Amino acid sequence: MASSRVPSNLHYILLSSWCLSSLFASAEDSPITRIAFGSCANQSAPQPIWEAINKFDPQVFIWLGDNIYGDIRKPNRLFGKERTIGPWRNSPRFVPSSESEMKLRYAKAKSNPGYARLQRKARVIGTWDDHDYGLNDAGKEFDRKVVNQRLMLDFLDEPIDSPRRKQAGVYASYMFGPSNRRVKVIVLDTRYHRDPLRSDGSILGDTQWGWLEDELRGPHSEITIIASSVQVISNLSATTGPLFYMESWGRFPKERKRLFQLIQDTKRNGVIFISGDVHFGEITRYDCAVGYPLYDVTSSGLVQSVEKVFPRPLRFIVRLLFWYTPNTMRVINDNCRYRSCTYGQQNFGAISIDWDANPATVRLEIRDVNGITALSTNVSLSELQPPGSKSMTDPTTKGKSQRHCTLEVELQGITRYRLAVLVYFIIAVLAMALVGLIIGAVLTITACVYKCKLD
Repeated sequence: MASSRVPSNLHYILLSSWCLSSLFASAEDSPITRIAFGSCANQSAPQPIWEAINKFDPQVFIWLGDNIYGDIRKPNRLFGKERTIGPWRNSPRFVPSSESEMKLRYAKAKSNPGYARLQRKARVIGTWDDHDYGLNDAGKEFDRKVVNQRLMLDFLDEPIDSPRRKQAGVYASYMFGPSNRRVKVIVLDTRYHRDPLRSDGSILGDTQWGWLEDELRGPHSEITIIASSVQVISNLSATTGPLFYMESWGRFPKERKRLFQLIQDTKRNGVIFISGDVHFGEITRYDCAVGYPLYDVTSSGLVQSVEKVFPRPLRFIVRLLFWYTPNTMRVINDNCRYRSCTYGQQNFGAISIDWDANPATVRLEIRDVNGITALSTNVSLSELQPPGSKSMTDPTTKGKSQRHCTLEVELQGITRYRLAVLVYFIIAVLAMALVGLIIGAVLTITACVYKCKLD
């Protein structure tokens, strides 16, 4: 029986690959005008957002990681024999799943009717993040990455003879559209070769860095989308620490500087980053890295979202904290649904390209579960050019760029850590109030006992 299953599976994958290649054979000739992307899609939860994505009708959909949640999360326990949180923690909060369990979770994700419909009409590509890589926050030390790479590529219907099945990591590149309207998509792998957090080591590894340089020096494209599972521009951890930290390129400053330097050295035009991971959406911008503005559109998540963990009446607190936390890179404009210009509910990212405009324009959006815009900004392709172009010599451009030239780590202490100051102040006030109540209760009880004795 086992010998008959293997050819059957191979036949299915080969047939699927042939059907997909036939369906999208014209992608290189037809201009790409609609791209959707997203991350953090818990396969065990309802996924109504696929209806909105299908209505957007993207020609390309890009997975940005956490395409499934493959690891197992243990309950939060502060006390007891197995403690998963707190200063006395003696057990990890996350453990990896078996290969068979990973297959079941991928099968469940793939069988979702909304996602299946998207697959039939759009080119689906992507990368992974930690939970589909196999373990929360894991990097190159994870010992199941080879097996899980095969499972992830099976999920994406990657052809049997694809170079991605032979290399160490899931990075890849794609070119869409005809001459003068080309869109290049570079999909990075920020897990397979990543050094430990706080090491300021490597994210991509030497081989992937060499590959990326070749891609950036390769054939010209009007737009180059670089997909990273973690944020590239924003470094929110610099302002949320020491309360909590999130993964990002900003936590590997040498690597991020190297990435920016590579884009500048190769004079690659039209670079736009897209990212996921953080369970909220935002659009960030950095103007002082490569000679033109670099945008990062973060879409997270398709299912998981930061506001989801709060009761509806308390969700305003999340928005208030987003607004209060300093962020020098976030795009603030009138197109934001909330004052913080973040969106903490289920969302997907959308890129719309108007090739007929003069100059051509790109609309970057975060859309909600109903397909309604929550955040957006319009970018002219003439702005995304290396130094020397007309847009870079425009004196009005320089003035508008100043706000997006200060890194979060460069903020002064009281401004940078004001969230932590606020939280610790509230904790101190509550602690003093609790102590006051306890003292008041003790004094009241003592007075009552004394009075009773007198009586």
